[in-house]
Amino acid sequence: MTDRLEQGNATRRSVLGDAHVDRAATAQTDFDAPFQTLITEGAWGTVWADDTITRRERSMLTLALLAATGNFEEIPMHIRATHATGASPQDVMQAFMHVAIYAGVPRANHAIKLAKQTYAEMEVEL
Repeated sequence: MTDRLEQGNATRRSVLGDAHVDRAATAQTDFDAPFQTLITEGAWGTVWADDTITRRERSMLTLALLAATGNFEEIPMHIRATHATGASPQDVMQAFMHVAIYAGVPRANHAIKLAKQTYAEMEVEL
């Protein structure tokens, strides 16, 4: 195992939680193993492991980018991760407000809907 893969696994577990990473590992097959290695080394072992900006800021950036590009499937996962990264619901709303201005109101609106649903599941009072 490479250092970047080890760091990626540790960072991924720290941000997303053991249960999420364990589910992903259980679902992994020979077919998607190279992809899982790529995202673990690249996203988690390089980008998320870098301490130039905080994990709180990284959460806000990630959520804004997911919403702005219409990649809504991962928004609930990253909303749940805010529990570990320290991004508050108010931080997330500010990120989505930027999305509304710079990428479009419909994308921000859908992201906010997903965030509200996820926070309700997490029993976070808004």
